[in-house]
Amino acid sequence: MLSDDLLAILACPACEERPAVRLNDAGTELVCEACGRRYPVRDGIPVMLVDEALPPADKPAGDA
Repeated sequence: MLSDDLLAILACPACEERPAVRLNDAGTELVCEACGRRYPVRDGIPVMLVDEALPPADKPAGDA
């Protein structure tokens, strides 16, 4: 589980909003509240790379 302190300083690398991320209910990805990109959390480490991000849940993969 990621700490609240870490979540407070993370910024979305795509839109640079901060604080812009929240942990999803399953704790498996960080979701940018501004643009909707979803960043995976692997072995407790957030992968904050735009190339690794999944598109917003409500948009098809080609629209991100």
